[in-house]
Amino acid sequence: MHGWDYGNYGGTGWLGTLMMIVAMIVFWGGLITVAVLVIRHFGKQRTDSGARAILDERFARGEIDAEEYRARRSTLTG
Repeated sequence: MHGWDYGNYGGTGWLGTLMMIVAMIVFWGGLITVAVLVIRHFGKQRTDSGARAILDERFARGEIDAEEYRARRSTLTG
């Protein structure tokens, strides 16, 4: 039927399709990058703080002396 479509006005053709593909690749790539960075950050923090908490508890109970505590703490922090 004549008059029911936009004709050539407002259509982007292949350029619109290409822009949509590029936008989706950028979107999903960014989302995956953010997810990986968040998982790495919180995963590492949890592990380090757990080891540090155990070391602090052992020092507080008197199982290790101050010198050994400092040596092990410097090993944990790198």
